[in-house]
Amino acid sequence: MGKITGFLEIEREERDYAPVAERTRHFREFVLPPTSEEVSRQAARCMDCGVPYCHRGCPINNQIPDWNDLVYHDEWEAAARNLHSTNNFPDVTGRICPAPCEASCTLNIDDVPVTIKSIECAIADRAFDEGFIVPEPAEVKTGKRVAVVGSGPSGLAAAQQLARAGHDVHVYEKNAMPGGLLRYGIPDFKLEKQVIERRVAQMQAEGVTFHCGVHVGVTVPVAELERDFDAVLLAGGSERPRDLPVPGRELRGVEFAMSFLAQQNRRVSGEPLGDVEPILATGKRVVVIGGGDTGSDCIGTSIRQGAASVTQIEIMPKPPVKENKDLTWPQWPLKLRTSSSQEEGALREFSVMTSRFEGNAKGDVTRLHCVRVDDRMKVVPGSEFVLDADLVLLAMGFVSPVKEGLLADLGVELDGRGNVKATDSDYATSRPKVFAAGDMRRGQSLVVWAIREGRQAAHAIDIALMGTTLLPR
Repeated sequence: MGKITGFLEIEREERDYAPVAERTRHFREFVLPPTSEEVSRQAARCMDCGVPYCHRGCPINNQIPDWNDLVYHDEWEAAARNLHSTNNFPDVTGRICPAPCEASCTLNIDDVPVTIKSIECAIADRAFDEGFIVPEPAEVKTGKRVAVVGSGPSGLAAAQQLARAGHDVHVYEKNAMPGGLLRYGIPDFKLEKQVIERRVAQMQAEGVTFHCGVHVGVTVPVAELERDFDAVLLAGGSERPRDLPVPGRELRGVEFAMSFLAQQNRRVSGEPLGDVEPILATGKRVVVIGGGDTGSDCIGTSIRQGAASVTQIEIMPKPPVKENKDLTWPQWPLKLRTSSSQEEGALREFSVMTSRFEGNAKGDVTRLHCVRVDDRMKVVPGSEFVLDADLVLLAMGFVSPVKEGLLADLGVELDGRGNVKATDSDYATSRPKVFAAGDMRRGQSLVVWAIREGRQAAHAIDIALMGTTLLPR
């Protein structure tokens, strides 16, 4: 695939970023897209592997060597068709996926994997620019109606697949606009919302109907959906955040990360915040608790809002700078990663546990009392220290879907972690004609897993409704 000797002749060149001083003045994307010629050169590095381990690394089954070869030969439209045959939203994954495919690339043995993620993004964006992306409405309607609850990546992928199979698909979203965490959780500097809007427009042209501002299980009884539709897909995500129940948690200024991020995304899009109290980092000493992607998004957002300082603390020990390839490749390795937001000016601390929050007489948080922990999460004696803080953002992940409302009313069976119980073969819940996919079924995960589950759930629903399917699994 690609150029036979490309990996020997061409160096890996990743996409550049705008300078920190420039990009932190706004909330727009700041990745500098490479030229078509540069993308083709990078695609030429793809090896003619006997076993393409990138397939193993990609949950969504992208045919990576195939579209690398097509890009190298300047066949962009064919590359776009190939890419979209497995991935409904490569313009999204090409921006925010952590790229486990690159970790599995054979060239990653020498730390120079093919730039799969940037090539994927370039194919998708060029496909829109060149008009390769057009609505694909079904030629024949089935007469079946499907309700999809939740418009995150899993719900959107399922809805698009089911509409293309000829079903009448209705997507219910509790927020004002579709997208789920893609719209309300991921900052615009990583994913501008026009990317979502052009996909929603494509889906509407394919026959998908969106009902926004409708909270199933709260403003609309789920029984109505069961009555009016032939199948219902639960794709509401895993929205219950992990809390930190230590003394002082009730202080003002100790907030969940998603509340903070969603507010800023609404500001950028011009959506009213409602009657909630604004959460802003402007002029404040910010402490982010949690070292994952959500924590990183809090850092970038805080810096753009004009925080006085940003510190990120993580209870886990500092990972090694470089993994042992003999032990990890082609698996996703545990190693130290520094995000673009962390590069913008955050102080990072590892092996730190918060023991309590301290506040002033007004009830505002002012300090964190912390301790160091060892590799077994045991407190290191005499390691106590204090961090000054005016805003603390809890970014420690999500534990389960919200049970109140939708799930409680349905009474569907849950698994041991509190997720909706359903297999990844038929995606059927314990309740007739009700299915579940994405984070609501598998727990908090990556966008590529959500898209995969949405596509596979659509395949299963089509079989359940029609007895057979032409949808890919």
